[in-house]
Amino acid sequence: MGPATNGSDASAERPTGSVADARASSAFEPRAHVSAPAYPALRKRAQFLAAARGAKFHAKAFSLQALRHEDERAPARIGITVTRKVGGSVERNRIRRRLRGALRRAAPLAAAPGADYVVVARRDALNAPFERLIDELVRAMRRLDAKIGGAPSPASVAEGGLS
Repeated sequence: MGPATNGSDASAERPTGSVADARASSAFEPRAHVSAPAYPALRKRAQFLAAARGAKFHAKAFSLQALRHEDERAPARIGITVTRKVGGSVERNRIRRRLRGALRRAAPLAAAPGADYVVVARRDALNAPFERLIDELVRAMRRLDAKIGGAPSPASVAEGGLS
C-alpha cells in the first residue's frame, strides 16, 4: 500500500487546468483593455447640451448632433447617449457597444477636427447591419461638417474632398 493522504497534499486534490492555475502561472497575462475609444469622449453634461444646440442629422438608427468647439485644431470629441425609452439595460448597453465599435471605424474617416458630436441612439441601432451603421455615421458626420462650417476630416481630404 502506498502512503495515505490526509489532505496535506493540496496539489493532488486540486484539479489541473483550472482558471486559478492559469492566474497563478507566470504565463497568464491579462488582456489589454480593448474598449478604449479611438477618439476623445464627451464627458460632461454641459458638453452634451452644447452639442444639442448645434446642427442635427437624423438617420434610422440614430440622430447625430454636431457643434464646433473652441479649439478648431483639437481632435473631434464624441459622446453617445441611449435613453431608457430604447429598452432595458442589456439592450442599451449592446446598442452603446455597437455604436462605439462603428464610431471607431467611422470617426477616423469623417470626424472633423474641432467638432463635438453626440450620437443619440434609436432602437434600430440594435439590429441594423454593422456596415450600415458605419456608412450612416460617415455620411452624417460629413453632412454636419458642411453645415457647421468646419475643416474637413484628414481622411476625406485624402479621398479628394467631401462626398
